[in-house]
Amino acid sequence: MEEKVLSVKKNGFKAMFLTILMLIVFVALFVVGLCMTEGSIPALGGVLVAVGFIGMIFGWIPFIGLKVLKPQEALVLTLFGKYVGTLKNDGFYWVNPFCTSFNPAAKTKLNQSGDVNGGNKAPTIIAASGEVGGQTATVVNNKISLKIMTLNNSRQKINDCLGNPVEIGIAVMWRVVDTAKAVFNVDNYKEYLSLQCDSALRNIVRIYPYDIAENVDTTGDGVADEGSLRGSSEVVAERIRQEIQQKVNEAGLEIIEARITYLAYAPEIAAVMLQRQQARAIIDARKMIVDGAVGMVEMALDRLEKGGLVALDDERKAAMVSNLLVVLCGNHDAQPVINSGTLY
Repeated sequence: MEEKVLSVKKNGFKAMFLTILMLIVFVALFVVGLCMTEGSIPALGGVLVAVGFIGMIFGWIPFIGLKVLKPQEALVLTLFGKYVGTLKNDGFYWVNPFCTSFNPAAKTKLNQSGDVNGGNKAPTIIAASGEVGGQTATVVNNKISLKIMTLNNSRQKINDCLGNPVEIGIAVMWRVVDTAKAVFNVDNYKEYLSLQCDSALRNIVRIYPYDIAENVDTTGDGVADEGSLRGSSEVVAERIRQEIQQKVNEAGLEIIEARITYLAYAPEIAAVMLQRQQARAIIDARKMIVDGAVGMVEMALDRLEKGGLVALDDERKAAMVSNLLVVLCGNHDAQPVINSGTLY
């Protein structure tokens, strides 16, 4: 299905004025006919009454063909089930009054900009409503928005490549670029997009670990790398965007950008993973402290030997190294002990 953009002139005002003028003429014929039936030409009066009456009954039909489009809106028109074309430019138009607008996603609300209602999904979009005979009448707006929309799907619980359950949410910026494909190629392009976002998110997240892990290949080249959900969020988001775009090409949609909005371990393992991260941080800190302490001890021994201040044998060096390491690597401040006697 290929999109056909209608190059219809913006003749809505002209058609509206002509229709109003035509109705006025029919009303005048009806009134004149009534007067003539009571006069000397009853036959002609009856004809005028019939013409005016029929005209008043069916004269409102051209009003159905009046269409108003705002900027960044489109209207897909069908005539007795056949695709006629799409109105895309803003303005006031008049089209065949028997043409109907078609948009299967008009009644769908998602958690996105443009049709969100307090973050809750609702079954219909109501453009106008009123009480008729004790019942509520609704008119559905079938116009298709061509603006950039932001879809914020609900958070999902997905296992990463190491099997750890993580919760992740994304925001997808998208827009309709081909109205014919969006309307006719899929049943409901909004629901289709939402489902494809969930599917693409699962496919990509399963490739990456939450944090940097050893012997994990996230690029598919057979070489282990340092890719992760937390450290490579931009790369992951771009792969998610590409994955979604491949799936929605047939629906006439363009995925402009995808961003990770929420990322965390699932609640059932969050506490354990926090302890693991804390332990890893403590180990890394201890390694740094030990490396620094060994360097300081080496520097102290070298300076004592070069300065010739104290001559230490191997046993005394070992004792000094042990004492210095205890002081430098301890968690608490050292409590000095003063030896007032001799060194030996």
